[in-house]
Amino acid sequence: MRTQTLIQCENLVKIYRIDPGEGQAKAWVEVQALQGLDFSVKRGEIVGVVGVSGSGKSTLLNILGGLDRPTGGRALVAGKDLGTMNTRELDDYRTRTVGFVWQYGARNLIPFLSAAENIELPMLLAGGPGARNRQRAIELLDLVGLSDRKDHRLEELSGGEQQRVAVAIALANQPELLLADEPTGELDTNTAKTIYALFRELNRKLGLTVVIVSHDPGIARHVDRVVAVRDGKLASETLRVGRAAAGRKGRQADVFEELLVLDSAGRISIPREYLERFHFHRHVRMEVDEGGIHLHPLPAGEGEDEKNAAQRSAEHMREAGPSEHEPIWVVRIRRIASKVKPILDRWVSRFPARRGGSHDN
Repeated sequence: MRTQTLIQCENLVKIYRIDPGEGQAKAWVEVQALQGLDFSVKRGEIVGVVGVSGSGKSTLLNILGGLDRPTGGRALVAGKDLGTMNTRELDDYRTRTVGFVWQYGARNLIPFLSAAENIELPMLLAGGPGARNRQRAIELLDLVGLSDRKDHRLEELSGGEQQRVAVAIALANQPELLLADEPTGELDTNTAKTIYALFRELNRKLGLTVVIVSHDPGIARHVDRVVAVRDGKLASETLRVGRAAAGRKGRQADVFEELLVLDSAGRISIPREYLERFHFHRHVRMEVDEGGIHLHPLPAGEGEDEKNAAQRSAEHMREAGPSEHEPIWVVRIRRIASKVKPILDRWVSRFPARRGGSHDN
């Protein structure tokens, strides 16, 4: 029996090692792209993933697509643990379980093949019979509304048409998951809406699960929910909570709510603009009452005073010797050392100190 969850990422970590370059004396530089990210997607969901450049969203997509391996944590897709699969298993996973749609048409389509031939190619590589491949290619072109463009090549298709063919290619081997990396990044607003509408139609007709990485601030209107990645962790989720009248004509519009995400380690990521607005720095004072948990910034300089006080306290404890708060084994070691030291001192005093430097024979 299939579970309702198609994607389950737990404490996902990805570290890249960057070569400083030939002739450089510096050691390899490590960049932590994902820092304990938790992420899950139910079957049949359309989820948008947003974040600034370098936040880790593309790294997440590459891991889900079997193009990269996690350094730590787990990434499960359709019950498959991507971190433990061998090369052959990953090849089969990329061929049959997941489909890709990239931002640029040249990466999705082979320019000297027609639209139909581009769709046939992944089926041919998967071992499908030629006659059946052609038939399914025509069916998929009809599904994306391009049956009359089956013999056209890359340069004969508009940007929107190229992306529609790319979607058909991604669906060639009937994947459970469709991953789209900035699929509307090179399209105008109206064409982008048609691509989002296509994803929604495929989701409705085929029950397809779709994950879309995007910089589009309006993506929330086209997906079921949006997750924001910040500094390699899941920071927030934007959910559609209802509809309300908007504008002078009182037309109904979607209402969204952004919620912070509490990860498995109990961490939340507070937006930087709030940290700067309320002057939060390294130390935060937490108060708990019946109303919940409250965080307060420390007054300027207070955190540093507390740090200095802690250092002074530690130095005082070292100078004062054993404390009533020390474990009993520490006290006993101190007592033994105090008895052994005079014996060692007397034994060392029997040997005269060497004078001058050492000499080689």
